[in-house]
Amino acid sequence: MKKQNVRTVSLIVCTFTYLLMGAAVFDALESEHERKKSDVLQKIEHQLRKNYSIKPDDFKLLETVVLQGVPHKAGQQWKFAGAFYYATTVLTTIGYGHSTPNTVAGKIFTILYAMVGIPLCLVLFHSIGERLNKVSSIGIRQIKKILKCQDTDATEVDLILVVTTLSTITITSGAAVFSKYESWSYFDSVYYCVITLTTIGFGDMVALQKDQALDKKPEYVTFALIFILFGMAIVAASLNLFVLRFVTMNTEDERRDEAEALQAAAGAVRVEGDVITANGSILSGQCPQEGASFTDLTSVCSCTCASCAPCHALPFRRSYSFRKRSKYLSYILPRANRLRQQREQQLQRDLQMTQRDHDPQVTHTETQEELCSSSYECEIISTPAQIHKRNSV
Repeated sequence: MKKQNVRTVSLIVCTFTYLLMGAAVFDALESEHERKKSDVLQKIEHQLRKNYSIKPDDFKLLETVVLQGVPHKAGQQWKFAGAFYYATTVLTTIGYGHSTPNTVAGKIFTILYAMVGIPLCLVLFHSIGERLNKVSSIGIRQIKKILKCQDTDATEVDLILVVTTLSTITITSGAAVFSKYESWSYFDSVYYCVITLTTIGFGDMVALQKDQALDKKPEYVTFALIFILFGMAIVAASLNLFVLRFVTMNTEDERRDEAEALQAAAGAVRVEGDVITANGSILSGQCPQEGASFTDLTSVCSCTCASCAPCHALPFRRSYSFRKRSKYLSYILPRANRLRQQREQQLQRDLQMTQRDHDPQVTHTETQEELCSSSYECEIISTPAQIHKRNSV
């Protein structure tokens, strides 16, 4: 099995194992808290309906009003600032879900907009990541020259350390700003930054959704958009290093396999049909190996002409096709076996001739058929000179 196939199977197994492990951990951490929270909410609902005598239908209507009114607290979602924020979450595939199109035309445009914009955004982030890695490698070389290091080249480990440091600075500084404007804890702000820059986008915590921020805080809107675009470019640079390393490994293995295949094909000889060599082995249309001995490639022809006789000085380049019937394969057996079979068949013919001499009842038709059969067998195992001599007689 090729290394690429082994690596792919290993990745599939590791991914599914990681998924199973994550499911088990999340089940242990969150299931009990979910059950308790559900019980508390049901008790609160029952208490409200009891205190204010709210009917079940009226309570469901109240829930709808509350849920639908949450996005409007941020201001007008579909004005230019809010629409730009929505378009950013679409192209970056974050998908908070804080605002969604309600009209048919808006949904159709979102589909077409995403089909064109997502590949464009991915190419943009990849290009920015490459430029960032290039600038980082130049800075690393300059620093190594200042420190008078012997090896001034930027290695992959150096680049990974640089982009990891930049990612850490971006997340920590962004978390501080979001904690101030959104009144979140610093830990929740870090959680929001990581979920956003990795494009997970659960939507449980969304910036710019309080105190009419889209309309009244333009500086905060600008910071949030720059943070998303610049932060995702840094994350793309990090992913570019890891993915590029994996792709490079696959490319190197493929090139090595192609080189080996070309090297093997350079010395290959094509033989059609099944061939029995002089040592008794069977070749089924296979090409001889480079290290095979010339005795295995001895010509199976019984004649002694120059084209069929083996010659160690000449390369084996011919392509032969053998289409003889399997019933008459004695002519390609080793010489000792052919001689032994010739002697046995000659003794059988002599015995038959002796029996016919002592048995006068043999008819002319039977004698003619046996002679024809014997003549056919002799023709198969005899040399061309013997066949010519018999035909002349």
